[in-house]
Amino acid sequence: MRKTPSPDSSEEQHREDMQALKAEMREKMRAAKDKHGLLMVHTGNGKGKSTAAFGMLARSLAHGRKCGVVQFIKATPDAIEKVLRSPNLTWHAVGDGFTWDTQDRAGDIAKCREGWKYACEFFNDPSVSFVMLDELNVVLSMDYLPKDEVLAVLRQKREDLHVVITGRGALPELMELADLVTEMKEIKHPFNAGVKAQLGIEF
Repeated sequence: MRKTPSPDSSEEQHREDMQALKAEMREKMRAAKDKHGLLMVHTGNGKGKSTAAFGMLARSLAHGRKCGVVQFIKATPDAIEKVLRSPNLTWHAVGDGFTWDTQDRAGDIAKCREGWKYACEFFNDPSVSFVMLDELNVVLSMDYLPKDEVLAVLRQKREDLHVVITGRGALPELMELADLVTEMKEIKHPFNAGVKAQLGIEF
């Protein structure tokens, strides 16, 4: 793989470098699979995990694809659901809020089992092409669902199905299985300066 062109290169050298880079990228694109359902994981302690997944969801809906969302911790659908309403979108919010609010492990586990049932229904529906499992990483890290069962289902997902899983604390086994893993890293957050969550930004 060629090095990134230097800003100090001559015009001719820059042109040659860019032509070589273009040829390299074209070859990679030619060799890449045309269609492949991706397993994607958004994790880390920074903001933007669900937001990025919602962007993928919006893009899939814009292409007329049937999509499913399961929100495992949130008690009500995200505000963005109002914007993305579509006959091609099925949305389940199965949580009772943050786990420190409920303080009911058995109840939380029951809600997670309900959410996982919906997820499996999406997986088994050949008309669904995109599934978002919001905060599933947190659910697995807290042992609210059996990780072996979840991983086994994800390993057997349809070849044409895209799945994105969000939440901090993603399991190493899940990240190993995934096609794409993105870690959101917090550099600075207004909450640490005493600023409350802002309408339209956090919710």
